[in-house]
Amino acid sequence: MATHAQQAFDPSRVVHLSGRFAPVTDEVDEARLQVTGELPDELDGLFLRNGPNPRFSPIGSFLYPIDGDGMLHGVWISGGRARYRNRFVRTPAVLAEERAGRALWGGIESMIMPQVPDVEPELAGTFRDLPDINVVRHAGRLLALAESDCPFRITPELETAGKETFGGALPAGITAHPKIDPLTGEMLVFCYGLEPSYLTWSAIAPDGSVARGPTTIDGLDEPMMIHDMALTARFLVIVLAPVFFDIAAAMSGGSMIDWRPERGTRVALVPREGGPVRWASDEAFWLWHTVNAYDTGPEGGDVVLDYVQWSRLSMGAPDPAQAPNTAGLVRAVIDPVAGTMHRTVLDDARMELPRTDDRLIGRRHRQLAVAADSGNPDLLPGEFDALRWYDGRDASGTSAVWQAGDLSVGEPVFAPSPGTAPGEGGHWLTYATDRTDDSSWLLVIPAEDPASGPVARVRIPVRVPLGLHGNWLPTQE
Repeated sequence: MATHAQQAFDPSRVVHLSGRFAPVTDEVDEARLQVTGELPDELDGLFLRNGPNPRFSPIGSFLYPIDGDGMLHGVWISGGRARYRNRFVRTPAVLAEERAGRALWGGIESMIMPQVPDVEPELAGTFRDLPDINVVRHAGRLLALAESDCPFRITPELETAGKETFGGALPAGITAHPKIDPLTGEMLVFCYGLEPSYLTWSAIAPDGSVARGPTTIDGLDEPMMIHDMALTARFLVIVLAPVFFDIAAAMSGGSMIDWRPERGTRVALVPREGGPVRWASDEAFWLWHTVNAYDTGPEGGDVVLDYVQWSRLSMGAPDPAQAPNTAGLVRAVIDPVAGTMHRTVLDDARMELPRTDDRLIGRRHRQLAVAADSGNPDLLPGEFDALRWYDGRDASGTSAVWQAGDLSVGEPVFAPSPGTAPGEGGHWLTYATDRTDDSSWLLVIPAEDPASGPVARVRIPVRVPLGLHGNWLPTQE
């Protein structure tokens, strides 16, 4: 029998299941892609992006950007040519639904979980895995990442190899936004949970072994949602905005997520070498994504954190009854000793999906890029039609801008030129979809003159739904 949530839910009315966000189901292999312009010879690798893409029409609810099955979109570039492949991340839930030919699990807000005989006993009454947020490579492993859950290992040709627990050392999983220290090769992660310990952190060595198992971050008395983190030479930087999980409300038909601005926002500076967590606090704000963080001195000093700030948490379509949710690029300077934080707005443009040269993670970054909104009233929530670049060494908010016209653009990812120093030489890559005909493209934009726009556009044989995260994976690594 259908639940009330199933009866009331109409996927056709969900904005993030329509238009440029609408899921695709075809898995395609294309050996030779059409290129407009010229692909730089120095690009030799894989541009790979993950994102929420329901395999079947959702039931119960759908909450963007958390819900949905992972779909990987990859473009392999070498010798001025490109090929394409896309594949679903085939979790046990996806495989069960493919056997049934329909959705069996509801979205996370609906609490719909299948039972025997629709699924095997081991899947009955369980939540589905959602490795649909990001994809990274570390220690030779390609990982499709979920929101504080176990990732799934992916083969070089994008087939799903199974759940990754790191030899059983991290059974609860990791964040969707781990940070890899380019100097040490360590991958630093956190994981939040619905039961104590509510927040832990771990370190994964360059060889993929777990160097530090789950270590509790004290100071939480309730489960909280935390999406991203940053890293310095000394600290993991974790921002705890006042977003709390309310399981009792969810079980009775209410919202699982509770925004409590009166609690303010706290920042945890977690020493990488161990020791007490340093805390700072300020008025309430939310962040989805950090740019980067760094220490101001070689032996200490303040911590500088650049990030995209929102006035509150918002998921799915905006609530017209609420005031607009404002955004901007912000720099926070945090004093680990005094526990204070000073925030400066560098640009109040509407933006998201910030990235920089990953070779400078944990150190002062140079160029950073964001997807931005030109003010076009026809854009859907979370849709962007411009790219903006800033100099991370300059706090004046100066930027270069490329207006994408009829193209809706995604996260910009930096592909460094081989042999260049960190922060120098390379191209910015992003998927884009034309709003006039739904064609999708991979854009290649020179870092030395990004405002000039793409030097190459690669035609993708299927539409790539907008959102979320990916990386450039050089062949030589």
